Formats: sequence, structure tokens, C-alpha cells
Amino acid sequence: MGGALQIREWPAEDRPRERLYHKGAEALADAELLAIQLGTGVPGLSSMDVAREILAQHGSLSAVAALGVAELAHVRGIGRVRAIRLAAAFEMTRRLRSRNGTSRVVLSSPEQVFARYGPLMEDLKKEVFRVALLDSQNGLLRDVVISEGTLSASLVHPREVFKPAILESAASVILLHNHPSGDPAPSREDLRLTRQLVDCSKLLDLRIHDHVIIGRERFVSLAQRGAV
Repeated sequence: MGGALQIREWPAEDRPRERLYHKGAEALADAELLAIQLGTGVPGLSSMDVAREILAQHGSLSAVAALGVAELAHVRGIGRVRAIRLAAAFEMTRRLRSRNGTSRVVLSSPEQVFARYGPLMEDLKKEVFRVALLDSQNGLLRDVVISEGTLSASLVHPREVFKPAILESAASVILLHNHPSGDPAPSREDLRLTRQLVDCSKLLDLRIHDHVIIGRERFVSLAQRGAV
């Protein structure tokens, strides 16, 4: 009975794993890297066939990486176990891209903020509001996810924003959220919420260093626009 050749039946020099080992990961195409993560194919299709189908369906590897684990699990040829493996690999990549080595992270400019948080937030399909807590030298103490969903005062309450900063004895904070559309231009609600939080921070004697809105490969700093 006919069917597609499985990868183990390919010449050794054409198998993605062999090519990666001998030529390095940079020599592989997106479909080959995805096929390695998938591990095996499905009846009638090799892992390479499945990888090519997935990329053709979604358009790019970055679009696949933006899918949630539940969405990945429903893609033909992936399933729950492979979805978990892929989601973990994509998240490791985001975290590695967002970190500048093991040294102390300093966030003194919106460019530095975007370099750290852009990889973590620019591909998200829903709005996420985070607060970065800083020490007196703008060193990052930690960051906290405050809300997920459409940005509004009901979801981003000053109490939830400033409580972690008070507990951490932070000197200042940076507000961050993403626009799933990819366009970081601030909305009227973004500006209204920022004004509300700035007013509250003054009562607490806690400085808001910036509010950075993250889009696809670009950002807007509300501090640079005079809104903070």
C-alpha cells in the first residue's frame, strides 16, 4: 500500500535532525525546525509534511508561535502532547529573547523596556497589563501581570497596580500593555487610565516612570509623549 515516506526512510543527509547535527540549526528551514519539535507525523504524512501544512495554514512560524496551547492542540497533526511541547519551546524562545544575559536588568529607557518585554508581549492575542517594579537605580526587581483582557478601569484597578510595588518597596514602576492589533497608538481609554494611575501614584509618593504600549515590532512611550 502506497504512502508518503517517513523521515526515517529518507537519505540520512536529508533528515532534519541529521542536518541540524552536522550543519547547525541556522541551516534548517522553518518547516524542518518545526518537524523536529513535532517528532513524528500522522498516518500518511511525515512530520515534515505536517510541519509544511501547519506553516501553509497559518502563514509563518511567528503566527504559529502566537497560538495558545489549546489552539495548537486543535491543529491537525499536533494534538495535546505536541502542543504542550511546542508551547514550551516558543515560551523559552520569548524569554531568552527578552533577557540580556544573567546581569542585572536595568530599564532606564523605553527602548530597554521594549527590548525586554516586546518578545514576551507583541504576539499575544489578548491585551495583558503588566507592571515592572524598579529599584532606585531603575533596576528591575520583578514584574507582575495585573490583568488579561480588554484594557479598562474595571480590570486595571489602582489597588491591584500599586499593591505589589508597596509590598516590594519599589522606588518606581513602569506600566506596560500590548495591543493585539499590532498598532501601539494609544487609545482614549489608554490615556484616561494612565492619568488616573498617575494621579493615584502621587498620593502614594510612588513614581510612574513610563507607560509603554507594545505593538508588533514597535512601541509607544507615553512618557515621551508627556502623558506620564
